[in-house]
Amino acid sequence: MLVLAAVSDLQYQRLRGVVSPPFSLARAATWDVALETIRGRPVEIAVVDPMLGGARGQEVARLRLLYPSLPLILYTPMMTPELAPVLLHMGKCGISEVVLSGTEDHPDRLRDLLSAEAMHAASRRLLEQLTAALAPLPTELRWVLEDALSSPGEVQTIQQIAARARVDRGTCARWFARAGLPSAREILAAARVLYAHRLLQDPGFTIEDVAKRLGYAQAKTLQQHARKYLGLTAGEMKLSLTTDQATGRIVQGFLTPATHSSAASRS
Repeated sequence: MLVLAAVSDLQYQRLRGVVSPPFSLARAATWDVALETIRGRPVEIAVVDPMLGGARGQEVARLRLLYPSLPLILYTPMMTPELAPVLLHMGKCGISEVVLSGTEDHPDRLRDLLSAEAMHAASRRLLEQLTAALAPLPTELRWVLEDALSSPGEVQTIQQIAARARVDRGTCARWFARAGLPSAREILAAARVLYAHRLLQDPGFTIEDVAKRLGYAQAKTLQQHARKYLGLTAGEMKLSLTTDQATGRIVQGFLTPATHSSAASRS
């Protein structure tokens, strides 16, 4: 899970010392780089210093406005008179997680915060809604598939799924068939469409941003997948469907019928 670190050098070194799998860091020394990273890479949590580069919280407020689904953790210098009103403003923006450098950034505290915020990440919410549909799969394969769904741009083929599950491609394919599910490739493609739908709810993302972030070579392919799995263009699905509606359309119209069909063929 990729964590954006828009912080000072000292704070970044502190984070580097505590971050370990499943988390990894993406450094942003400026706010422009932070925005570029969020748009182009699968950032799921942002740790930000509201005072970075002489800012006074306005850049963090901008992130909240553009990307409201992105969990934010404030990592700030020691409390000062000029910081107090900034933190008050951040609280009004709905940002409540604050860590003070040197006094509250114990490694265990930082790890606990990242783990807690990971539960609010877009990929975690996606997994929660697909858990029932993936339940028929063997535990070891479900773990691999859930990990792949957390990074939908990195794993896209049954060969990659099989390699991570440490089985051959044929065994992997049989597992999906026995569970009455579509192929791993189809499930991953459908999941990427759902992930795209979630990202497009944030006003800071364009369709091209989302396509790049999810590993599509071109936005045209995302549009094709959106039509296949949701019956809508990417722009239409953003405006026409809630998160629950999009998930329900894929689970009920794509996964559930396949299960019923498979069960009927075995009876």
